[in-house]
Amino acid sequence: MSDPVENPAIPAMVLVRPQMGENIGAAARAMWNFGLDHMRIVAPRDGWPNPAAVALAAGAGRLLDEARLCADLPEALKDADFVFATTARDRDLTKPVYSPEAAMAEAATRIASGQRVAVLFGPERAGLENEDIARANAIVTVPVNPAFPSLNLAQCVLLIGYEWRRQTTEVIARDEEMAGTDWASGEEVEHLAAHYEERMEEAGFFFPEHKVASMKVNLRNMWSRMPLTRADVQMLHGMMRQMVRWKDRF
Repeated sequence: MSDPVENPAIPAMVLVRPQMGENIGAAARAMWNFGLDHMRIVAPRDGWPNPAAVALAAGAGRLLDEARLCADLPEALKDADFVFATTARDRDLTKPVYSPEAAMAEAATRIASGQRVAVLFGPERAGLENEDIARANAIVTVPVNPAFPSLNLAQCVLLIGYEWRRQTTEVIARDEEMAGTDWASGEEVEHLAAHYEERMEEAGFFFPEHKVASMKVNLRNMWSRMPLTRADVQMLHGMMRQMVRWKDRF
């Protein structure tokens, strides 16, 4: 069977000698969360295909169906121009070391120039061996707790996928969900403030006389500080009207 056609604009995620089908499935799900669908599986311990992987893929089964099964790492990297190896341990190898963010920025730049990029992930028990990392051009290391540096395979794939998405998709740092309304205009807030001031004046709230002016200024200042929507303004008007109607019953 020929290998699936892969989009060269997306880096390949290469799982090297993965041990558990469940982790392969979870890795596929993590990849698809962030738009990555090029999975290569090198010498999986329990063979391939693996029913346990399908059970954990949760909607990302297509990635498993199209995954490229490779007998060894050279086969998996035969078309790669630049390779990152993920590892949390110090290695006695001279290579550039990237954070996940910097690595995916580099990957995006290289892919834009026409290169093929791959990212290596090691087996669950001990990660990549030095012989694997020696085939990579650079290392990716996550700033984890040094007392507990081991990451689950799918967690590591998720981190790389997230950083790839950040580099290739506009990320809105903060937004407002208006829930069917808009921000109140200055005129609407002014009308609300006048409504409350008038009713509170009638209720005798502003007392004693020498504090009335400062109390009104503080009240106006409170309204201007509050980020009110039109729905908020309508509700506050309604609350005051209802309180007045309730008072007038007695």
